Amino acid sequence: MLSKKTKYGIKALTFLARQEDNSPVQIAEIAKSENISIKFLESILLLLRYSGFLGAKKGKGGGYYLIKDPKDINMAQVYRILEGPIALLPCVSHNFYEPCEDCIDEANCSVHKLMTEVRDNTLMILENNSLADIAF
Repeated sequence: MLSKKTKYGIKALTFLARQEDNSPVQIAEIAKSENISIKFLESILLLLRYSGFLGAKKGKGGGYYLIKDPKDINMAQVYRILEGPIALLPCVSHNFYEPCEDCIDEANCSVHKLMTEVRDNTLMILENNSLADIAF
């Protein structure tokens, strides 16, 4: 299942993408609009900021804003930053591969074959969608 961290991160990015002038938006405004705890949202937005998706402005009129065009924010990148590996098992992961301890023959493993297909299809969907695609 998708974690709340990832779900809320995507909702916050979508909210920011829909801002007409890309001006900074306070955390409280995003939290209220998307029904997210301010404290939890704060940690998510910091992670997205350190990952290069968001900028932040302090003081009056401050808040978070997108530093990339929504069409340049790939959802596979966002997912990996917030959720981690796209694959459901480490033995089918592109970036976090580890063999399964209980698997005798990975090439003939029925679970491996199925999870590879799940990973490939999930990856295709995430890579073929940008923030602009889901926000507008």
